[in-house]
Amino acid sequence: MIDTEVTRLRRLRNTALRARAVAAALNSDPAPRDSAFSRSAASCWRIARVVTGRLRAHPYLSYQRGPSELRGVYDRLSAGLLGAIARYRGQTQQIFAEELRRVARELDDARALTLSPDLSDTLGRSQTQIRRLIKELDVGALNEAGTFNEAGAFNEAGTFNAAGAFNAAGVRDDAGWSNEGGSRRAARVETRAGSVRNDAGDAAGNWPYLAI
Repeated sequence: MIDTEVTRLRRLRNTALRARAVAAALNSDPAPRDSAFSRSAASCWRIARVVTGRLRAHPYLSYQRGPSELRGVYDRLSAGLLGAIARYRGQTQQIFAEELRRVARELDDARALTLSPDLSDTLGRSQTQIRRLIKELDVGALNEAGTFNEAGAFNEAGTFNAAGAFNAAGVRDDAGWSNEGGSRRAARVETRAGSVRNDAGDAAGNWPYLAI
């Protein structure tokens, strides 16, 4: 192996181990083994093991060493923080899909440099699995985003958009409160009704459904 290939393989292993730590942080229920997070963690672990076995065959001792314990602690801490942010935003699958895309890019780079057909085939199978998982997570991310919005998520204007929640002016709009001065909606409706009676000519323009 040339030095450039070793560097790419070590980078691939680090990226796969980080993605595995993120999968563990995002997996809310570790019991099911068929979840996308569990299967992704298993795929990333296989990638790391293949790379480690390949590097241990290198004649240089410095290249044979695995990742340090300090790096493992850092990966777990950063994964825990990222998992907390992803759950808060309701974007666990979307954020993890980005982690797997990093793994897929590193797989591309490693396969482009390796001179071993066996290693290339092994990484190619892992690449297929990772891409399949990315597609699955992308579909889940769309459903996740739809559920988050329907549950009353904040809209682009930063105002709460659930049924009976605060409107764009920041005033409650479900119990008959108006947007001006804290008066009741009923009073405002009555005022508008009076305006319609006083100006019948404009009724069709102001209240289109009255002309039907």
